[in-house]
Amino acid sequence: MSGPIVVINPNSNQAVTDGLDTALAPFRMRGGPSIECITLEEGPFGIESQLHSDQVVLPLVRAMQSRAEASAFVIACYSDPGIDACRSAVAAPVFGIQESGVLTALSRADRIGIVGISSASERRHRLYMRRMGVLDRIAGERALNMSVDETARGTGTFARLVEVGGALVEDGAEALVLGCAGMAVHRAPLEERLGLPVIDPTQAAVAMALGAVLAKRL
Repeated sequence: MSGPIVVINPNSNQAVTDGLDTALAPFRMRGGPSIECITLEEGPFGIESQLHSDQVVLPLVRAMQSRAEASAFVIACYSDPGIDACRSAVAAPVFGIQESGVLTALSRADRIGIVGISSASERRHRLYMRRMGVLDRIAGERALNMSVDETARGTGTFARLVEVGGALVEDGAEALVLGCAGMAVHRAPLEERLGLPVIDPTQAAVAMALGAVLAKRL
């Protein structure tokens, strides 16, 4: 039996981790690897700046190194903090939710839109997508301008998602990526409301991790 897929929430907000755990329930298959969601207690309450992103790199590396039995890891923070360091430090495959979410959306549509949590995050996301070489297929990124905690627990989050998602459709997006792990609970209703694919990046990353783990069994 393979070790678990360990999904690490790099912020210290347990509500975000709980939301991830719920969103990943359909991926827990009989005979498949277990999926474990954990909170990085050393992390900030929400990763909302480059400084926040950088400060979790070494704690993420240590967390992964302490789980040698894991079959794969997922960094459940949009912008994939520390992904290169983590990949260099552990033997198991490491998936980032921004990379996985964007690549999954691009397999569903020619041009995609990103729903970010704040305008301050847009530059960080853009630099990473430039590194990925996909900027010419990005219709745009628009921000909710809410905190990570608000996206996970706020009562007005869905209405704001509909508003921002609709604007991205007008920008030319044919699929959307939710640019924060805390939005997972809203994926299905938003997809139904807008009538186009909406990708939850943590689900996308776990789907890739499952593929990698199951392929090893062949």
